[in-house]
Amino acid sequence: MLTESEPHYAQPLLKTPFHERARALSQLDAFVPWAGYTTVDVFTSVEQEYFAIRNASSLYDLTPMVKYRVAGPDALRFLNRLVTRDVTRLAPGKVAYTVWCDDEGHIIDDGTVFAIAPNEYRVCTGERQLDWFRASAIGFEVEIREVTEDVAALAVQGPTSCRLLKGVGLAGVERLKPFEHAELSMPRDAGAGSGALSLLVSRTGFTGDLGYELWMQPADAERVWDALMEFGSTRAVRPVGSRALNMARIEAGFLLPNVDFVSAAHTLYLGTERSPLELGLAWLVDFNKGHFTGRRALLAEAARPPRRRLVGLDIEGTKPAHNALLYGERSGRSEAGSVTSATWSPTTKRNLALAMVGAPYIATGSTLWADIYLNRELVWERRMMRARVVERPFFAPTRRRVTPPADF
Repeated sequence: MLTESEPHYAQPLLKTPFHERARALSQLDAFVPWAGYTTVDVFTSVEQEYFAIRNASSLYDLTPMVKYRVAGPDALRFLNRLVTRDVTRLAPGKVAYTVWCDDEGHIIDDGTVFAIAPNEYRVCTGERQLDWFRASAIGFEVEIREVTEDVAALAVQGPTSCRLLKGVGLAGVERLKPFEHAELSMPRDAGAGSGALSLLVSRTGFTGDLGYELWMQPADAERVWDALMEFGSTRAVRPVGSRALNMARIEAGFLLPNVDFVSAAHTLYLGTERSPLELGLAWLVDFNKGHFTGRRALLAEAARPPRRRLVGLDIEGTKPAHNALLYGERSGRSEAGSVTSATWSPTTKRNLALAMVGAPYIATGSTLWADIYLNRELVWERRMMRARVVERPFFAPTRRRVTPPADF
Protein backbone atom coordinates (compact mmCIF):
# COMPACT_ATOMS: atom_id res chain seq x y z
CA MET A 1 0.00 0.00 0.00
CA LEU A 2 1.22 3.52 -0.70
CA THR A 3 2.54 5.50 2.23
CA GLU A 4 1.22 9.00 2.77
CA SER A 5 4.71 10.48 2.73
CA GLU A 6 5.56 9.58 -0.85
CA PRO A 7 3.61 10.04 -4.10
CA HIS A 8 2.89 6.96 -6.19
CA TYR A 9 5.52 7.78 -8.84
CA ALA A 10 8.24 7.64 -6.16
CA GLN A 11 7.17 4.12 -5.19
CA PRO A 12 7.41 1.93 -8.28
CA LEU A 13 6.46 -1.14 -6.22
CA LEU A 14 3.55 -1.18 -3.78
CA LYS A 15 3.86 -2.49 -0.25
CA THR A 16 1.45 -5.08 1.11
CA PRO A 17 -0.26 -4.64 4.51
CA PHE A 18 2.20 -7.23 5.88
CA HIS A 19 5.27 -5.42 4.53
CA GLU A 20 6.45 -3.78 7.76
CA ARG A 21 6.18 -7.05 9.69
CA ALA A 22 7.98 -8.92 6.93
CA ARG A 23 10.78 -6.37 6.62
CA ALA A 24 11.43 -6.49 10.35
CA LEU A 25 12.04 -10.27 10.09
CA SER A 26 13.99 -10.18 6.83
CA GLN A 27 17.65 -10.80 7.65
CA LEU A 28 18.82 -10.79 4.02
CA ASP A 29 16.74 -7.87 2.74
CA ALA A 30 15.99 -10.00 -0.33
CA PHE A 31 12.84 -8.76 -2.05
CA VAL A 32 11.41 -9.50 -5.49
CA PRO A 33 8.53 -7.93 -7.45
CA TRP A 34 5.22 -9.72 -7.89
CA ALA A 35 2.24 -8.18 -9.67
CA GLY A 36 3.35 -4.65 -8.83
CA TYR A 37 4.18 -5.37 -5.18
CA THR A 38 7.46 -5.96 -3.42
CA THR A 39 7.58 -9.37 -1.70
CA VAL A 40 10.17 -11.34 0.25
CA ASP A 41 12.31 -13.80 -1.67
CA VAL A 42 14.23 -15.16 1.34
CA PHE A 43 13.88 -14.18 5.01
CA THR A 44 16.76 -16.11 6.62
CA SER A 45 17.69 -19.16 4.56
CA VAL A 46 15.84 -21.17 1.95
CA GLU A 47 16.50 -24.39 3.86
CA GLN A 48 15.03 -23.17 7.16
CA GLU A 49 11.97 -21.82 5.42
CA TYR A 50 11.45 -24.96 3.34
CA PHE A 51 11.50 -27.19 6.42
CA ALA A 52 8.98 -24.92 8.14
CA ILE A 53 6.60 -25.67 5.27
CA ARG A 54 7.14 -29.41 5.49
CA ASN A 55 7.66 -29.92 9.26
CA ALA A 56 5.79 -27.16 11.09
CA SER A 57 3.90 -24.06 9.86
CA SER A 58 4.79 -21.21 7.52
CA LEU A 59 3.38 -17.78 6.71
CA TYR A 60 3.53 -16.49 3.14
CA ASP A 61 2.25 -13.08 2.06
CA LEU A 62 -0.28 -13.80 -0.67
CA THR A 63 -1.61 -10.25 -1.00
CA PRO A 64 -0.18 -9.59 -4.50
CA MET A 65 -2.33 -12.40 -5.88
CA VAL A 66 -4.61 -10.56 -8.31
CA LYS A 67 -8.25 -10.82 -7.23
CA TYR A 68 -11.45 -10.07 -9.12
CA ARG A 69 -15.03 -9.86 -7.91
CA VAL A 70 -17.36 -11.31 -10.52
CA ALA A 71 -21.02 -10.70 -9.74
CA GLY A 72 -24.37 -10.32 -11.47
CA PRO A 73 -27.23 -12.39 -12.88
CA ASP A 74 -24.94 -13.89 -15.55
CA ALA A 75 -21.85 -14.38 -13.36
CA LEU A 76 -22.03 -18.18 -13.47
CA ARG A 77 -22.79 -18.30 -17.19
CA PHE A 78 -19.89 -15.95 -17.89
CA LEU A 79 -17.39 -17.97 -15.83
CA ASN A 80 -18.52 -21.25 -17.36
CA ARG A 81 -18.02 -19.74 -20.81
CA LEU A 82 -14.60 -18.36 -19.84
CA VAL A 83 -12.89 -21.32 -18.15
CA THR A 84 -12.33 -24.90 -19.30
CA ARG A 85 -13.79 -26.52 -16.18
CA ASP A 86 -17.49 -26.95 -15.38
CA VAL A 87 -18.06 -24.42 -12.60
CA THR A 88 -21.84 -24.90 -12.55
CA ARG A 89 -21.12 -27.57 -9.94
CA LEU A 90 -19.38 -25.04 -7.71
CA ALA A 91 -21.68 -24.34 -4.77
CA PRO A 92 -21.14 -21.43 -2.36
CA GLY A 93 -18.35 -22.34 0.05
CA LYS A 94 -16.36 -24.23 -2.60
CA VAL A 95 -13.18 -23.40 -4.53
CA ALA A 96 -12.03 -24.75 -7.90
CA TYR A 97 -8.67 -24.61 -9.66
CA THR A 98 -9.06 -23.93 -13.36
CA VAL A 99 -7.52 -22.41 -16.50
CA TRP A 100 -8.76 -20.23 -19.35
CA CYS A 101 -7.64 -20.20 -22.98
CA ASP A 102 -7.75 -18.14 -26.14
CA ASP A 103 -9.67 -19.22 -29.25
CA GLU A 104 -6.74 -21.40 -30.38
CA GLY A 105 -6.87 -23.40 -27.15
CA HIS A 106 -3.66 -21.86 -25.79
CA ILE A 107 -3.60 -21.16 -22.09
CA ILE A 108 -3.95 -17.54 -20.97
CA ASP A 109 -3.55 -18.19 -17.25
CA ASP A 110 -4.59 -20.39 -14.36
CA GLY A 111 -6.23 -19.51 -11.08
CA THR A 112 -8.84 -20.34 -8.48
CA VAL A 113 -12.55 -19.54 -8.49
CA PHE A 114 -14.25 -18.99 -5.12
CA ALA A 115 -18.03 -19.34 -5.00
CA ILE A 116 -18.88 -16.64 -2.43
CA ALA A 117 -22.67 -16.58 -2.82
CA PRO A 118 -25.23 -17.17 -5.56
CA ASN A 119 -24.19 -14.95 -8.50
CA GLU A 120 -21.02 -13.80 -6.70
CA TYR A 121 -17.53 -15.20 -7.24
CA ARG A 122 -13.90 -14.28 -6.61
CA VAL A 123 -11.28 -15.18 -9.21
CA CYS A 124 -7.66 -15.22 -8.05
CA THR A 125 -4.78 -15.33 -10.51
CA GLY A 126 -1.10 -14.48 -10.71
CA GLU A 127 -1.35 -11.74 -13.34
CA ARG A 128 -3.87 -9.08 -14.24
CA GLN A 129 -6.61 -10.28 -16.57
CA LEU A 130 -9.16 -7.45 -16.52
CA ASP A 131 -8.97 -6.69 -20.26
CA TRP A 132 -9.42 -10.36 -21.19
CA PHE A 133 -12.23 -10.87 -18.69
CA ARG A 134 -14.15 -7.79 -19.82
CA ALA A 135 -13.74 -8.63 -23.50
CA SER A 136 -15.03 -12.13 -22.73
CA ALA A 137 -17.98 -10.69 -20.78
CA ILE A 138 -19.54 -8.89 -23.75
CA GLY A 139 -23.19 -9.93 -23.90
CA PHE A 140 -23.33 -11.05 -20.28
CA GLU A 141 -24.99 -9.13 -17.44
CA VAL A 142 -22.02 -9.27 -15.11
CA GLU A 143 -19.81 -6.84 -13.20
CA ILE A 144 -16.06 -7.53 -13.02
CA ARG A 145 -13.98 -5.46 -10.62
CA GLU A 146 -10.42 -5.84 -9.41
CA VAL A 147 -10.30 -6.01 -5.59
CA THR A 148 -6.61 -6.80 -5.09
CA GLU A 149 -5.94 -3.80 -2.86
CA ASP A 150 -9.15 -4.40 -0.89
CA VAL A 151 -8.16 -7.87 0.30
CA ALA A 152 -5.02 -8.84 2.22
CA ALA A 153 -4.13 -12.52 2.03
CA LEU A 154 -1.83 -14.81 4.01
CA ALA A 155 -1.02 -18.46 3.26
CA VAL A 156 -0.59 -20.63 6.37
CA GLN A 157 0.92 -23.92 5.22
CA GLY A 158 2.39 -26.98 6.91
CA PRO A 159 1.44 -30.04 8.98
CA THR A 160 0.71 -27.96 12.10
CA SER A 161 -1.19 -25.20 10.28
CA CYS A 162 -4.62 -26.31 11.46
CA ARG A 163 -3.45 -26.40 15.09
CA LEU A 164 -1.94 -22.94 14.66
CA LEU A 165 -5.20 -21.50 13.35
CA LYS A 166 -7.22 -23.14 16.11
CA GLY A 167 -4.73 -21.73 18.60
CA VAL A 168 -5.58 -18.15 17.58
CA GLY A 169 -9.28 -18.86 17.96
CA LEU A 170 -10.49 -19.75 14.45
CA ALA A 171 -13.03 -22.28 15.68
CA GLY A 172 -14.34 -24.64 13.03
CA VAL A 173 -11.29 -24.45 10.76
CA GLU A 174 -10.69 -28.16 11.33
CA ARG A 175 -14.00 -28.96 9.59
CA LEU A 176 -12.95 -27.40 6.29
CA LYS A 177 -12.29 -29.98 3.59
CA PRO A 178 -9.82 -29.38 0.73
CA PHE A 179 -11.11 -26.67 -1.63
CA GLU A 180 -13.71 -25.40 0.82
CA HIS A 181 -13.92 -21.95 2.39
CA ALA A 182 -15.89 -20.35 5.21
CA GLU A 183 -16.22 -17.07 7.10
CA LEU A 184 -14.61 -17.54 10.51
CA SER A 185 -14.04 -15.17 13.43
CA MET A 186 -10.86 -14.52 15.37
CA PRO A 187 -11.79 -13.53 18.96
CA ARG A 188 -10.82 -10.21 20.52
CA ASP A 189 -8.14 -11.76 22.76
CA ALA A 190 -6.17 -13.07 19.76
CA GLY A 191 -3.53 -10.45 19.12
CA ALA A 192 -3.58 -6.76 19.91
CA GLY A 193 -6.64 -4.69 19.31
CA SER A 194 -10.27 -5.00 20.22
CA GLY A 195 -13.23 -6.70 18.63
CA ALA A 196 -13.50 -9.97 16.76
CA LEU A 197 -12.11 -10.16 13.23
CA SER A 198 -13.96 -11.75 10.35
CA LEU A 199 -11.78 -13.73 7.94
CA LEU A 200 -12.52 -15.80 4.87
CA VAL A 201 -10.51 -19.01 5.38
CA SER A 202 -9.98 -21.47 2.52
CA ARG A 203 -8.30 -24.86 2.64
CA THR A 204 -6.14 -24.16 -0.38
CA GLY A 205 -2.46 -23.57 -1.08
CA PHE A 206 0.54 -23.91 -3.36
CA THR A 207 2.58 -26.42 -1.37
CA GLY A 208 0.73 -29.71 -1.88
CA ASP A 209 0.61 -30.06 1.91
CA LEU A 210 -1.94 -29.38 4.62
CA GLY A 211 -2.57 -25.67 4.51
CA TYR A 212 -4.96 -22.75 4.48
CA GLU A 213 -5.24 -19.27 3.03
CA LEU A 214 -6.62 -16.34 5.04
CA TRP A 215 -8.39 -13.46 3.26
CA MET A 216 -9.03 -10.31 5.30
CA GLN A 217 -9.41 -6.56 5.40
CA PRO A 218 -6.01 -4.82 4.94
CA ALA A 219 -6.53 -2.97 8.25
CA ASP A 220 -6.64 -6.33 10.07
CA ALA A 221 -3.49 -7.78 8.45
CA GLU A 222 -0.92 -6.91 11.11
CA ARG A 223 -3.18 -8.07 13.93
CA VAL A 224 -3.63 -11.46 12.26
CA TRP A 225 0.11 -11.76 11.57
CA ASP A 226 0.98 -10.86 15.19
CA ALA A 227 -1.48 -13.39 16.60
CA LEU A 228 -0.12 -16.20 14.44
CA MET A 229 3.51 -15.37 15.20
CA GLU A 230 2.82 -15.05 18.94
CA PHE A 231 1.00 -18.37 19.27
CA GLY A 232 3.47 -20.05 16.92
CA SER A 233 6.58 -18.75 18.70
CA THR A 234 6.98 -22.05 20.56
CA ARG A 235 5.83 -24.14 17.60
CA ALA A 236 8.49 -23.30 14.98
CA VAL A 237 6.22 -21.10 12.86
CA ARG A 238 8.29 -19.16 10.34
CA PRO A 239 7.57 -16.61 7.59
CA VAL A 240 8.77 -17.88 4.23
CA GLY A 241 9.72 -16.30 0.93
CA SER A 242 9.16 -17.21 -2.68
CA ARG A 243 12.23 -19.42 -3.09
CA ALA A 244 11.21 -21.87 -0.36
CA LEU A 245 7.64 -21.90 -1.67
CA ASN A 246 8.98 -22.69 -5.15
CA MET A 247 10.71 -25.83 -3.84
CA ALA A 248 7.46 -27.01 -2.25
CA ARG A 249 5.34 -26.33 -5.33
CA ILE A 250 7.74 -28.33 -7.54
CA GLU A 251 7.49 -31.27 -5.14
CA ALA A 252 3.72 -30.94 -5.45
CA GLY A 253 3.99 -30.89 -9.26
CA PHE A 254 2.27 -27.50 -9.55
CA LEU A 255 2.90 -25.21 -12.50
CA LEU A 256 4.15 -21.63 -12.29
CA PRO A 257 3.24 -19.10 -15.01
CA ASN A 258 6.23 -17.56 -16.82
CA VAL A 259 8.32 -20.52 -15.66
CA ASP A 260 6.53 -23.67 -16.83
CA PHE A 261 4.47 -21.89 -19.46
CA VAL A 262 4.08 -18.42 -20.93
CA SER A 263 0.64 -16.90 -21.27
CA ALA A 264 -0.60 -16.91 -24.86
CA ALA A 265 -1.32 -13.22 -24.32
CA HIS A 266 2.42 -12.53 -23.95
CA THR A 267 4.19 -14.95 -26.31
CA LEU A 268 6.18 -13.36 -29.13
CA TYR A 269 7.24 -16.44 -31.11
CA LEU A 270 5.05 -18.99 -32.84
CA GLY A 271 5.11 -22.39 -31.21
CA THR A 272 5.85 -21.17 -27.69
CA GLU A 273 2.18 -21.17 -26.66
CA ARG A 274 0.97 -24.13 -24.63
CA SER A 275 -2.42 -25.78 -24.28
CA PRO A 276 -3.86 -27.37 -21.12
CA LEU A 277 -3.50 -30.77 -22.78
CA GLU A 278 0.22 -30.20 -23.38
CA LEU A 279 0.69 -29.07 -19.77
CA GLY A 280 -0.87 -32.24 -18.38
CA LEU A 281 -4.04 -30.43 -17.34
CA ALA A 282 -6.51 -32.42 -19.43
CA TRP A 283 -8.43 -33.21 -16.22
CA LEU A 284 -9.40 -29.53 -16.10
CA VAL A 285 -10.99 -29.57 -19.56
CA ASP A 286 -14.67 -30.58 -19.64
CA PHE A 287 -15.82 -31.04 -23.22
CA ASN A 288 -19.30 -32.08 -22.06
CA LYS A 289 -20.30 -28.86 -20.31
CA GLY A 290 -21.05 -26.88 -23.45
CA HIS A 291 -19.09 -24.25 -25.31
CA PHE A 292 -16.15 -22.39 -23.78
CA THR A 293 -13.36 -20.31 -25.29
CA GLY A 294 -10.91 -22.63 -27.03
CA ARG A 295 -13.17 -25.69 -27.02
CA ARG A 296 -13.07 -26.34 -30.78
CA ALA A 297 -9.28 -26.09 -30.91
CA LEU A 298 -8.86 -28.34 -27.89
CA LEU A 299 -11.25 -30.94 -29.33
CA ALA A 300 -9.18 -31.02 -32.52
CA GLU A 301 -5.97 -31.32 -30.50
CA ALA A 302 -7.39 -34.16 -28.38
CA ALA A 303 -8.23 -36.09 -31.55
CA ARG A 304 -4.60 -35.93 -32.76
CA PRO A 305 -1.60 -37.80 -31.38
CA PRO A 306 0.23 -35.52 -28.91
CA ARG A 307 3.30 -33.59 -30.09
CA ARG A 308 4.70 -32.80 -26.66
CA ARG A 309 3.74 -32.83 -23.00
CA LEU A 310 4.89 -31.52 -19.64
CA VAL A 311 6.13 -34.43 -17.54
CA GLY A 312 7.79 -35.07 -14.20
CA LEU A 313 11.40 -36.23 -14.11
CA ASP A 314 13.47 -38.07 -11.52
CA ILE A 315 17.10 -37.28 -12.35
CA GLU A 316 20.25 -39.01 -11.17
CA GLY A 317 22.54 -37.11 -8.81
CA THR A 318 21.87 -34.19 -6.49
CA LYS A 319 22.45 -31.17 -8.74
CA PRO A 320 19.20 -29.58 -9.98
CA ALA A 321 18.85 -29.53 -13.76
CA HIS A 322 17.94 -25.84 -14.05
CA ASN A 323 17.01 -25.02 -17.67
CA ALA A 324 18.74 -28.19 -18.88
CA LEU A 325 18.29 -29.46 -22.42
CA LEU A 326 17.11 -33.06 -22.63
CA TYR A 327 18.27 -35.70 -25.09
CA GLY A 328 17.08 -39.13 -26.11
CA GLU A 329 20.64 -40.49 -26.06
CA ARG A 330 23.62 -39.85 -23.83
CA SER A 331 25.60 -38.73 -26.85
CA GLY A 332 23.38 -35.65 -27.06
CA ARG A 333 22.60 -36.13 -30.75
CA SER A 334 18.79 -36.12 -30.56
CA GLU A 335 17.20 -33.26 -28.60
CA ALA A 336 14.04 -34.36 -26.79
CA GLY A 337 12.93 -31.34 -24.75
CA SER A 338 13.93 -29.01 -21.95
CA VAL A 339 13.51 -28.59 -18.20
CA THR A 340 11.20 -25.80 -17.02
CA SER A 341 11.51 -26.21 -13.22
CA ALA A 342 14.02 -28.14 -11.10
CA THR A 343 14.96 -28.65 -7.45
CA TRP A 344 16.67 -31.07 -5.12
CA SER A 345 13.89 -32.32 -2.84
CA PRO A 346 15.05 -32.68 0.79
CA THR A 347 11.86 -34.51 1.75
CA THR A 348 11.79 -37.13 -1.01
CA LYS A 349 15.62 -37.22 -1.37
CA ARG A 350 15.22 -37.00 -5.14
CA ASN A 351 16.43 -34.68 -7.87
CA LEU A 352 13.14 -33.48 -9.36
CA ALA A 353 12.18 -31.55 -12.46
CA LEU A 354 9.27 -30.57 -14.65
CA ALA A 355 10.03 -30.68 -18.35
CA MET A 356 8.40 -30.23 -21.73
CA VAL A 357 9.33 -33.25 -23.86
CA GLY A 358 8.52 -34.57 -27.31
CA ALA A 359 5.90 -37.26 -27.91
CA PRO A 360 8.30 -40.25 -28.04
CA TYR A 361 9.28 -39.62 -24.40
CA ILE A 362 6.03 -38.72 -22.64
CA ALA A 363 5.22 -42.23 -21.36
CA THR A 364 5.93 -42.94 -17.70
CA GLY A 365 9.20 -44.84 -17.41
CA SER A 366 10.80 -43.29 -20.49
CA THR A 367 14.51 -42.54 -20.21
CA LEU A 368 16.08 -39.21 -21.12
CA TRP A 369 19.45 -37.55 -20.53
CA ALA A 370 19.73 -34.14 -18.87
CA ASP A 371 22.60 -31.87 -19.90
CA ILE A 372 23.48 -30.17 -16.60
CA TYR A 373 26.08 -27.42 -16.23
CA LEU A 374 27.68 -26.79 -12.82
CA ASN A 375 29.80 -23.89 -11.63
CA ARG A 376 32.25 -25.21 -9.06
CA GLU A 377 34.42 -22.38 -7.75
CA LEU A 378 34.26 -20.55 -11.09
CA VAL A 379 35.06 -23.72 -13.03
CA TRP A 380 32.25 -24.96 -15.24
CA GLU A 381 31.53 -28.69 -15.47
CA ARG A 382 29.14 -30.48 -17.79
CA ARG A 383 27.32 -33.62 -16.67
CA MET A 384 25.00 -35.78 -18.73
CA MET A 385 22.67 -37.40 -16.16
CA ARG A 386 20.02 -40.05 -16.69
CA ALA A 387 16.43 -38.88 -16.17
CA ARG A 388 13.31 -41.02 -15.86
CA VAL A 389 9.75 -39.86 -16.57
CA VAL A 390 7.64 -40.35 -13.42
CA GLU A 391 4.14 -39.56 -12.25
CA ARG A 392 3.24 -36.29 -10.58
CA PRO A 393 2.89 -35.16 -7.83
CA PHE A 394 6.31 -36.13 -6.52
CA PHE A 395 5.21 -35.56 -2.91
CA ALA A 396 1.62 -36.04 -1.78
CA PRO A 397 1.28 -36.65 1.99
CA THR A 398 -2.04 -38.07 3.14
CA ARG A 399 -2.34 -35.25 5.71
CA ARG A 400 -3.14 -32.81 2.93
CA ARG A 401 -6.64 -34.32 2.61
CA VAL A 402 -7.40 -35.73 6.07
CA THR A 403 -10.40 -34.01 7.73
CA PRO A 404 -10.15 -33.12 10.54
CA PRO A 405 -6.35 -32.82 10.40
CA ALA A 406 -4.14 -34.30 13.10
CA ASP A 407 -4.00 -32.12 16.22
CA PHE A 408 -0.37 -31.38 17.07
